[in-house]
Amino acid sequence: MKVKIRQYMASDLTPVLDIWEVATKLAHSFMTEEFIANERQNIAEIYMPNTNTWVAEIDHKVQGFIALMNNEVGALFVQPTFHGKGIGKALMDKAQEMHNELEVEVFKKNVIGRKFYSQYGFVHLEEKWHRPTKQAVLRLKFNTNNLI
Repeated sequence: MKVKIRQYMASDLTPVLDIWEVATKLAHSFMTEEFIANERQNIAEIYMPNTNTWVAEIDHKVQGFIALMNNEVGALFVQPTFHGKGIGKALMDKAQEMHNELEVEVFKKNVIGRKFYSQYGFVHLEEKWHRPTKQAVLRLKFNTNNLI
């Protein structure tokens, strides 16, 4: 399986949104359908035009993406059927290539995301409250010094 990482194009919007939605529902069972519908619209209209986004393609089909706001990972989502196959790592490696230090926020209840970030080398910075979902969020940091 060959993974190609490339810059996001406007024609990638629908597959990116579909991957985001299916992966979000898997990792964030506490989110309401209304919240997810609103966020899907925000991603299309607000986040995607304002992030540096990269997609992972397998056989010319988008199977994952990472959206960066400077060194902040705003989103990292992979089609669940491809979890554990190195796509998330390839996307994070691309982000790390551009920024030695990265930060991300992940819901405390998102075991899938927390496990991935921990294995990649992110360390805990702080915990805070996400009002819209009434959930705890963890802020994590990665830098090349974490790789000892």
